[in-house]
Amino acid sequence: MCILRIRPPTSPLKKPCWGFRRKALCWAKAAPVYLGKRIGAAWRIWWDGHQRGIRIGGSPGIRSGAAFGAARFYTGLNGSRVSFQGEWKMINVGLIGFGYWGPNLARNFNINPDLQLCAVCDFSADRLKTVERFYPQVALYRQVDDFLKNTAMDAVAIATPVANHFDLARQALATGRHVWIEKPMTETVEQAEEIIELALQKNRVLLVDHTFVYTGAVRKIAELISKGELGDLIYYDSTRVNLGLFQQDVNVLWDLAPHDISIIDYLMPFEKLAVSATGSHYYGNSIVPKSLLTIYMEQGVVAHINVSWLSPVKIRQTLIGGNLKMILYNDNEPSEKIKVYDKRVDLDFSKSWEELYQLKVQYRVGDMYAPKLEGIEALTLETQHFADCILNAKKPLTDGKAGLEVVKVLVASEQSLKNRGAPIELR
Repeated sequence: MCILRIRPPTSPLKKPCWGFRRKALCWAKAAPVYLGKRIGAAWRIWWDGHQRGIRIGGSPGIRSGAAFGAARFYTGLNGSRVSFQGEWKMINVGLIGFGYWGPNLARNFNINPDLQLCAVCDFSADRLKTVERFYPQVALYRQVDDFLKNTAMDAVAIATPVANHFDLARQALATGRHVWIEKPMTETVEQAEEIIELALQKNRVLLVDHTFVYTGAVRKIAELISKGELGDLIYYDSTRVNLGLFQQDVNVLWDLAPHDISIIDYLMPFEKLAVSATGSHYYGNSIVPKSLLTIYMEQGVVAHINVSWLSPVKIRQTLIGGNLKMILYNDNEPSEKIKVYDKRVDLDFSKSWEELYQLKVQYRVGDMYAPKLEGIEALTLETQHFADCILNAKKPLTDGKAGLEVVKVLVASEQSLKNRGAPIELR
């Protein structure tokens, strides 16, 4: 049997209110789009309950699904927290940081039928006012210690500068919460390893937000590689440049390169041997706004990553080469983000070393096609994956080890950068 309990939230910044004015304010702030998303979430939960046949008061099927859907819908409008005793349970998520990326996380947590955004912590009063305007049911905090005292939270999402990641993740895991952490995972390899170990000790899910791994484009590339369509992989060549946004705490490698490093780690499961990074201090300080990173991998595979905050145009273009076909991945394209080219170079190595200068080269130029991609937002898929890992005790696709691999490359790249591109071994 499932027992439904509804109770108002508690917050140091706002008091529980069941009055008409509060409900009217919530309705006014929700707006038609928000209402439509809630109806969609309610329908999805209703169908889930109907499919499972969870019993409420001894009646399976439609009534149970309707109860779940109505409860979730009601929660989104009046600011109540809903919990079930039985087979189905909502996962309450608290968010630390509502700056650049936090609003995207909040939106996706809030519309996911398995997740409920229950609390937001940010030092900025103006940002918290924005949270209250869009999510009136959420408890608001300005201090992390008060935030972590909220016993309703099952998971914590960390969307702060990387310097805060380690301490916040450690506190969240120590209190028994599952953790979603932004990239890069930590500032040092030792910090990343400690977080991974703590998550294992507490038996909690640790997901690192490498969003591009969940995009339809990258997942389609992985599918093509797994089918052998590209043949043996040879290189990865990426350009990720734009004008700004300058970061005060990290250089451009730590800001933009994690996207490509995580994609490489997902698509090319080769051992990374060494890295080399060069860059320029254009403005006479320690911030490097433009850099070129080279990653050497086993089997002769190499990756070049060009990142910059100083480009007059925004470019998001990646070339992935195999000995049979090649892929152009342009993330700026609205529709045909991936183009597969039936082009390759065949070399005749039958000649002796003395005749190497007469090496015969054959070029194959075939057709190009753009495969169809799934239209679902990457962050929506990632949040659902996070919920699924918590509910079913699964290992995240971008877990702590994936985050650690990115941190290893970034730390070594920083050392190489200080030594004018000297290769740094990763073994």
